[in-house]
Amino acid sequence: MKTLPELGILLLIGLIIVIARTKDQSKYKNFLEQAGAVYDRFSPYSFKMVREKAKELGQEYTTRQYAFQVVALGGVAGILGYFYFYSIIWGIVYATAAIAIIPYLAYLRCQRIYSEFIFEQIQTYTTNVIMEFNTTQSFVKSLEGVRDSGIVEEPVLGDISKMIDLSYKNGTIDESIEYFNSKYPFYMVKNMHQLFLQITKEGAKDAGESLENMSMDIDALVEGVYRDQMDRRNFHTRFITFGLVLSSLVLVVELLLGKDNFIELLGTWYVQLILHAIILLNAYFLISGEKYYNEDVGAE
Repeated sequence: MKTLPELGILLLIGLIIVIARTKDQSKYKNFLEQAGAVYDRFSPYSFKMVREKAKELGQEYTTRQYAFQVVALGGVAGILGYFYFYSIIWGIVYATAAIAIIPYLAYLRCQRIYSEFIFEQIQTYTTNVIMEFNTTQSFVKSLEGVRDSGIVEEPVLGDISKMIDLSYKNGTIDESIEYFNSKYPFYMVKNMHQLFLQITKEGAKDAGESLENMSMDIDALVEGVYRDQMDRRNFHTRFITFGLVLSSLVLVVELLLGKDNFIELLGTWYVQLILHAIILLNAYFLISGEKYYNEDVGAE
């Protein structure tokens, strides 16, 4: 049959996209899972709270930026849909589908911004509690100093206040530490709190060296996190670029075959089915990549 060679080419392109994307996705996921970041997802907080914090930080997209996203995503999807099928209807369908994804992308982006904000707050909390303890020699007094300093924001500020209340209510710091550890399960938090438990229960008089070592460990950890942020952004850019290149492979085949031959090929239902599968598979991998980049940010 006349369409067999062309059909084989399209099937090969589909197979290349699946294999390439699976490999790339696996590498991408592995990169994020094993990176030296210590963020975590804070699912107990509602998206409304997350988005409000993004606005407060000045990192929420403006109306113009959202409009650009609509034009860019809708335009690219519409162009691909049209030139894949030479159908305005399919161009509109894929453009509409791409625009409909924008709220989900905004949700993922706000989650990432919020988790990065929480990490910065935790860094501030741990560093300053250690500094305050060098002066007060009391864990609870250190918490009060950090709370009253104005350097920590909500929701971490409210949780520090609750730690203080629990400490005075129980006469010990055990429950307050357990509460904070459960809310913010970072290594730097758990390790620092464990050190303060030992100092409090064992009655250590000179914990200066241990606290100094802890402070250095936190600094090294934070440095690794910010370095990982840069690596993830660079990898994310390459990941998206790779997706766009894969999407254009069918257009290259069209140029090689010629427009008339390609349109003739579109007359068979199974060729159109393969083209739809190629678009949907690549779109799935792109969205999955966005999810990994914005949401799976190196949970401990």
